[in-house]
Amino acid sequence: MHVGLHALAMTAVVALAAGCTLTPYRTGGTGAQQPPRPVQTCNPDKAQWAVGKTNTEHNVSEARKKAGAYMVRVLRPGQAVTMEFNAERLNLEVDATGRIVAARCG
Repeated sequence: MHVGLHALAMTAVVALAAGCTLTPYRTGGTGAQQPPRPVQTCNPDKAQWAVGKTNTEHNVSEARKKAGAYMVRVLRPGQAVTMEFNAERLNLEVDATGRIVAARCG
């Protein structure tokens, strides 16, 4: 009886593990991949209007769009940040009151 329960448990484990195997996901169609999106290089000069403004969702979004950046991050005082350069990213530095004090790319 004990051996039968062990065999049943092992069968269940194998069946569950089989469901976790990786298989390629097919979407149908011709198999052609989407073309890569165009690179959006950030221009910090076009975001300087935001310096002195309040850190609002609208101001941050507009600064990103006007700078031509693909992404934006808001850097608060004392916040840890990664130092890798990303030409598609606008960095908006804010002070303790929430005012944008600098607009840089990277």
